[in-house]
This record gives sequence, structure tokens and C-alpha cells, in this order.
Amino acid sequence: MKYLITGASGHLGQKVVTHLRKYVDETEVRVGIHNMKKASLFENTGLEISHLDYFDSSTIDQSFQNVDVLVYIPSITYDLTRRVQEFENVLAGAQRNHIENFIFVSFFADQVNNTFQMSPFYAYVPRRLAGSGLAYAYVRNTIYADPLIPYLPELIERGHVIYPVGDQPLSFISRDDSAEAIARLATEPALRGHGQSYLLSMPQNYNMVELAQLMTEVTGHSISYRPVTVEQFGRIYQNDGGAELASMYEAVQRGLMKETSNDFHRLTGMTPTDMAKFLHDHYGKEKIIY
Repeated sequence: MKYLITGASGHLGQKVVTHLRKYVDETEVRVGIHNMKKASLFENTGLEISHLDYFDSSTIDQSFQNVDVLVYIPSITYDLTRRVQEFENVLAGAQRNHIENFIFVSFFADQVNNTFQMSPFYAYVPRRLAGSGLAYAYVRNTIYADPLIPYLPELIERGHVIYPVGDQPLSFISRDDSAEAIARLATEPALRGHGQSYLLSMPQNYNMVELAQLMTEVTGHSISYRPVTVEQFGRIYQNDGGAELASMYEAVQRGLMKETSNDFHRLTGMTPTDMAKFLHDHYGKEKIIY
């Protein structure tokens, strides 16, 4: 078997590779990297390193050759048109190179009335895969908990969580748990190949009062919940994707991003890390990179 992980040098991709190496020989794993300066991440391993540019068909064909299972991790961009074209390039490459097993790493903001700017992409890809002739499955990640860690110093200074979500809860998953589930899906043929969809979440969701209380307990600093408006949030973080994130939080206000499931357990046989443990395990540990 040959497994290809795209976006392997990214935050999630690195973790997927780490977990995949627990279940298969590392010589069976090919890592697709856009910026080859990051190839050093995989030095002194038996992993096969391949240059992969989603907009260069020659690198796609080189990376996809003789691949049995493709794990497609989309690039991080809020350019919807570019993201769709990226996927179309990947799909065409998978078809040209006769890759039968396609695993799409998705996001759960895919409802028809979801206001998140990238929602059309997440709704589009599964429908496109359904008619592609490929055997496929996909995971729908909830919101990554990991960015909360480097955000905590700002929240401590503010004294408040300011997400504009009202009384609606959010569902989370850690990148490490997501990566574990993806690795298990890739290596368990019975769980993939028939259009299966898996929602990856912590056991429960959290409203912002609950989240603020957990942060207070972990940090020892008083943090409460005082939401700003969607428009204010976009302005506060205008240089850090504020408008796009604001569009996501508007979807949260509509109650569209609180879904949970036990699919992580179905894929791994384990229980995902809950928010209290996640914050306790990672707060104050500078070596953790997000």
C-alpha cells in the first residue's frame, strides 16, 4: 500500500503523518509538500517526500503515481474560487492516476444556510466526489481547539471571551484527535470507500459561559463572556481574517455549529479529549506549536 498525505507540512498534516506511522510502515507513506523548505520536518525518516503544488499538474502526477489511498487536506485560504479550483486539480489528478481511495478532510460548516464564506466549498466537494467514480469517504472536523491556547493571553488581558455567538454552543476537536481518526480511516478499508461521512467532535459542545469558566479554572485568571457584535469582531481582527471568521460566527448564532457525534469513537475505539483536559494539558507549554 502507498498512502499520500497532502499538506503534510501543515499543522494537521504533520499530526496525520505521525499517527499514520503507528499503523503502517513509514516506507508506505508519501508526504506531499508545497514549500520544499519544510521537507526538513521529515529528515531522518523512511518517509517518501514529494513536491506537491495543487496548481502544477506535473507535481500532482508525480506525487499521485502508484498511490492507493489519498488523504486530501485542503490548503488554508479564504479565496473560495481558488479553493474549488484546487480541489478540481486534485480530483483530476486522482482520476488520471487511477487513485481509487480518496479521503477528504472537511469542515462541518457545510449546511445550505451556513453563512461561513467557505461553506460552499465544503458542501460542493462531497457532491462532486459522489459522481467522480472514486471510492471515497470524508471527515467533517468541528472547530479546532488548538488555536485557543495561543489566544489565551489576549483573553486574560481582555478578561472576556468576545465571540459573537450569543447563547449558542460551539463544537470542538483537537488537531491531534482529528489526525488519529484520519489515520485510522485511511488504514481501515471497511470504514471507507462508500461515501461515508464522519463528524469529529469532543463528547460535548460548549457555550461561551462554559468555555470562559473552563479558561478561568485553567489559567487562574478571571475570564467572563462579553460578546461583541459580528461587525465589531470583523473590525477587531480585520488583519487576521476577521471578516471571514465573523461570517462563521454568524453561522454559530444560527445554531449551525453545535453538532456533536461519537464518530471519533467509531473510528478509533477511543474517547476524544474534552475541553477541560485539552486546556489543562496544553496551557503554558511553550513547546506546543499551533
